[in-house]
Amino acid sequence: MKYGLNLLLWTDRMHEGMVPVVEKVKAIGYDGIEMPIFELNESLYRQWGERLDAIGLERTAVTVRGAGDNPISPSATVRAAAVAAMKKTLDCCHAAGVKILCGPTHSAIGEFTGTGPTEDEFKWGVDTMRQVAEHAAQAGVTIATEYLNRFENYFLTSVAQTVRFVQAVDHPAVRMMYDTFHANIEEKDLTAAIEAAAPWTVLVHISENDRSIPGTGHVHWDETFDALRDAKYDGWMVVEAFGLALPNIVAATKIWRKMFPSEDQLATDSLAFMKRHVATRT
Repeated sequence: MKYGLNLLLWTDRMHEGMVPVVEKVKAIGYDGIEMPIFELNESLYRQWGERLDAIGLERTAVTVRGAGDNPISPSATVRAAAVAAMKKTLDCCHAAGVKILCGPTHSAIGEFTGTGPTEDEFKWGVDTMRQVAEHAAQAGVTIATEYLNRFENYFLTSVAQTVRFVQAVDHPAVRMMYDTFHANIEEKDLTAAIEAAAPWTVLVHISENDRSIPGTGHVHWDETFDALRDAKYDGWMVVEAFGLALPNIVAATKIWRKMFPSEDQLATDSLAFMKRHVATRT
């Protein structure tokens, strides 16, 4: 197992002030970090790849799509913008040495039509992702498609929908991830969900029901870790938690009150939590 920490706990962009933060993450004992890629600047991410190599941290990455580059838009122009944005994001991943890119890359986050997904939207989404998939392969990156809960998106909100999507894209560079926060809201049976996702899962987000320190809320952790063991999952396990540090992240994640004592404690306790659960099942 590889253990990572999503940097959205502190930042939505990579800058000089993050150097001591990632050094601390390394000192705590993580194998890697998950960096945000919202600023499509290859030079910036090449520099960060070199820094992280020097520190000894591997990395995954996370990105999102918005209204202007929505992969399932009825506008061919907007869908073309989605393809272009994804290709640039993948180029940034390649520059930084990122092998797995996660996030809701299938549709625009926070955009709703007032109805559920249509078959046309599904076809547009599959077609858009297919156009991106070969570029991902050439960049050496696997896209880990992330479904979100119903309050953050309407297109993919379950394991079953995401598996269908990945199967329809039908490209080895497009797989999926499993997020305990979203699953806690959307799945009726966590064991069955993890089992169904397992053949396609390349990354797991460990996230408590209130986005705080894993193990302090009501996610069914024993069931989750038992199912991951039974599925023989042995990839990235990345903590995703959110605080009050950034107005943009607060607005996106709807975190309106302090959920944990400090970022340092969250980072330390979360790693110990994951390692303890994995160790007791090996």
